[in-house]
Amino acid sequence: MPTLVPSLLWSPRSTMMASLWLVSLSFPSLWAQALIGCSYKSLCQRALLSGNEAVLQCDHPGAVWHFTSFLEDTPSLLHSTANVKKFPGGSLQLSHPQPAQTGLYSCQDGKGSLVVEYEIDFQDVTALHVTHRDLGQEPLANETLNLGGAVLVYTRWEPWQDCNRCGAPGERKRLGFCYVEDSPEESMPCWLYLRELRAPYGRMQPELQVEACLVPCDGASTKTTQPYFIFDAHQLGKWTSHVWLTCPFASVYRPVVWELDDRPLTWKGQLSGQDVSTFLDPSTGGQQLQIFKSAIYKCFVQQEFIARFNAQGNQDALGALQDKIKAEEALQGQPGPTLRRLALTLLVGTVLAAATLLLLLLRLLRASRGKRSRQTLLVK
Repeated sequence: MPTLVPSLLWSPRSTMMASLWLVSLSFPSLWAQALIGCSYKSLCQRALLSGNEAVLQCDHPGAVWHFTSFLEDTPSLLHSTANVKKFPGGSLQLSHPQPAQTGLYSCQDGKGSLVVEYEIDFQDVTALHVTHRDLGQEPLANETLNLGGAVLVYTRWEPWQDCNRCGAPGERKRLGFCYVEDSPEESMPCWLYLRELRAPYGRMQPELQVEACLVPCDGASTKTTQPYFIFDAHQLGKWTSHVWLTCPFASVYRPVVWELDDRPLTWKGQLSGQDVSTFLDPSTGGQQLQIFKSAIYKCFVQQEFIARFNAQGNQDALGALQDKIKAEEALQGQPGPTLRRLALTLLVGTVLAAATLLLLLLRLLRASRGKRSRQTLLVK
């Protein structure tokens, strides 16, 4: 999927936020990911979505990782590559994992003793089946297959994620993964069950389901009182008719919502065909948004205001957009004289940016408490 990264306008208004972005570039792993844990010396099976980052936990500083593909019997030693990274504490990060990376991940200590093992089924996100309950769209039905005996293919649903808005109508989503049950006591993710039998069974798809929700706000609104990223995107209309925006800290495993000129963009509007002005990317759970016109776009993660994107196209649209930005900043009181003085030096701005990033992460961690899902925020 071609994605254009927004540029940053180096002006007094945005210097501190630009410094924030520089700090994030220095620490590229400073994002929310699926953190998968397992008991010491145990084997755990999990289904995850391909294309979305995950971290397999192994609490041993000298950890050595081996991978055994479902297509092979011989384990191979894992080295850090473009999409595989070993952390100093022992855990393994998999960036944009593909279905071919389904298999056994074994973590050993320096003497070859087992620490923990994971059998991971990276289910193909390109086959994701998306439905909205309020549109009457149905999830995949259970099916019975004959694989040397009758087995049940069904969707095992993760818990509902939190509502993506508070104090106003919002939406929440949940992921479902393909599982095979060959007895009432035994089931496992589809491709772990099939192993080398890579037959094209149409039912074996992951799912994303959405429904409407309405919850009260817990505390004061963070729309205008908390720090956030500012991006100025100049590409729209120059080289392409569209731009992809990526919301920091968002992921398919966490609630996210976008606004276009303060109007929430909903899965219901997109799936019903009523809203064609933007495109929420299902494969990232809405982390990425495709836009086609100049406007102010905002994203919220777990009901927290995270970033504003000033998408600029032709000069006429740019002038109107800048007037709107100035009016909004005057209303919000940003940036004040203090920020303008801080912008005199990049060093001071960078120090404050690091503190701001920490504050953002602490807010997101607090918002994650009490969540029923086994996925958590990973901060490195």
